[in-house]
Amino acid sequence: MRLSEFIVQQVDRIVDDWEKFAKTIKPAADSMNRIELRDHAKTILLAAARDMTTSQTAGEQAAKAKGEGPEKSPTLDQAAASHGELRHNVGFDLVQMTSEFRHLRASVIRLWVASLESPDLTYFQDMIRFNEAIDEALAESTAAYAEQVTRSRDIFLAILGHDLRAPLQAVSMSTELLVRKLDLDESAQAYVARIKGGTRHMGAMVRDLLEFVRSRLGASLPVERKPMDMASACREAIAEACAGQPHCDPSLVVTGDTHGEWDRGRIDQLLQNLIGNALQHGSNNHKVSLTLTADEHDVTLLMHNFGEPIAEDAIATIFDPMVRSASEVVGQPSTSLGLGLFIVREVVNAHQGSIKVSSNSTDGTTFTVVLPKVAK
Repeated sequence: MRLSEFIVQQVDRIVDDWEKFAKTIKPAADSMNRIELRDHAKTILLAAARDMTTSQTAGEQAAKAKGEGPEKSPTLDQAAASHGELRHNVGFDLVQMTSEFRHLRASVIRLWVASLESPDLTYFQDMIRFNEAIDEALAESTAAYAEQVTRSRDIFLAILGHDLRAPLQAVSMSTELLVRKLDLDESAQAYVARIKGGTRHMGAMVRDLLEFVRSRLGASLPVERKPMDMASACREAIAEACAGQPHCDPSLVVTGDTHGEWDRGRIDQLLQNLIGNALQHGSNNHKVSLTLTADEHDVTLLMHNFGEPIAEDAIATIFDPMVRSASEVVGQPSTSLGLGLFIVREVVNAHQGSIKVSSNSTDGTTFTVVLPKVAK
């Protein structure tokens, strides 16, 4: 009997064996009923059997072995993906989920071989086709499982970031009330300044985290353009970045008419992250400088600092989320999650602008941001 025929004829027996194995996967299986344990097994098997009966050239077989073959079994893919999602939801880990497919493959081959009386060469071809179908199902299940893991993590981070805002706001407001109501001595004022600075840093980290999760969940960065002065925003951003840091003194040079239409909140995010990055990585012996130049259509921001240059191979990933340079990890502790420059890029893209970076030991590091004054 051909393998595809055997699977159709013995599908309930095979699924019973699947169920028995699934029961051994602890602790997730302890809370699962029979229907959940047998989840999509029959659909996967019957779809695999149908796939085995379709014609396939040698070239298509070679391509499929590399994961490049044409999709000929959408039912198999859909069932396998749904299985991966549900196994994640009930608490299987990835190793446990993939072990089901390993057991299924072995079980079907063992039962089929035991049923054969006179093996034929075509039977080996059947085994190849069955293995291909199971590999396809496993790939789809694994991809769907991994996607669920990623989405669950992103939702957790979104909830965490959202819930952190309330206690941070409480700390910030309490600090302001202390300053207003109590006559604090110089030592106490220094402690309050540290609390305010720490709260400000944590607030920036939470904002960055929320923007990162928003992009991961598929939501584009919204902007609401309104008339504003970029030079004024730069002055305020520098003042805020240097609050509580007496030795902080970035310079600002402005040329041209810097009025345009941008989202002020997003521009503040961009400036705080650029300035904060320059202050953190800049050399203490050289000042950080921000140059703002405007023409009829665009404004160009040049954020410059001296210090350890960015490695050439790191420039390609510097705007990627959760990426830090080696020097940042080994050296001084960071006040960010590695999301600052990612947020900068997202803000620039949302305003239809461009950003690039150059860095070497002679000229220092310069981030160049070009923003159109009005939407294109």
